[in-house]
Amino acid sequence: MEENVLLVEKTGRVCTLTLNRPEKRNALSPLLLAELTAVLKRLTEEDEVRCIVIRGAGEKAFSAGFDISDLPIRSGAEEADPVRAESPLDQGMQAVTDFPYPVIAMINGAAYGAGCELAMTCDIRIASDDARFSVPPAKLGIVYRWRGILKFVDMVGLSSAKEMFFTGRAYDASQAREMGLIHYVLARDRLTAFTYEMAREISENAPLSLRALKILFNRCQQVQRMGAEDIRQMEALRDQSFRSEDVKEGREAFREKRKPVFKGR
Repeated sequence: MEENVLLVEKTGRVCTLTLNRPEKRNALSPLLLAELTAVLKRLTEEDEVRCIVIRGAGEKAFSAGFDISDLPIRSGAEEADPVRAESPLDQGMQAVTDFPYPVIAMINGAAYGAGCELAMTCDIRIASDDARFSVPPAKLGIVYRWRGILKFVDMVGLSSAKEMFFTGRAYDASQAREMGLIHYVLARDRLTAFTYEMAREISENAPLSLRALKILFNRCQQVQRMGAEDIRQMEALRDQSFRSEDVKEGREAFREKRKPVFKGR
């Protein structure tokens, strides 16, 4: 079993959480997501940290997304979808949202798929000028989580979200900033200093104000836009994709580093 998949470092009232799987481009495994959830819960209970910085280990990636090796091929309705509400992925995302103080994503490389969503879940996003962003599930035959799709629609608007998901393209940092995915783009040698200057500035503000603002902003994003029947239909579409031949082909093509041949079944 992997160890130290999440590094925790406190400096004053700022805490850095480093996704520590550089050999996997910091892909989000269930273990890493469970660690992220547990650490954020503990930091909430301790109530000492006023700002968190999430970053990826190494220089290549913030996170390459949900670890494809942990993505099961579904053979029947009884199998658990790896990204349903009760999954480590949703728990990790919710833990970032629920952390009572601001969370900054320091995007020091590629942010793909669920890794891109993790960055979008953070309150402020600061990227190096060589960072790249993509949501490529359509290239793997997968239907992305509806909760994640809503997050991108909120962030970049419906038109840009459609382009991102339909094409699965990778966007550079300047394009991502134009779309509204990120707040700042900096040269790599300025990224760390700029990020931590902002984190310290935030951490020195009144904690009651920070907590209240986080709650208010979260409430603004919690408007229910889909009814129970809509959600059931969304989940049925995801179930269908996870049981398809195409998702098997997408997974094999990813591993073999080739272009998939989808058949629509």
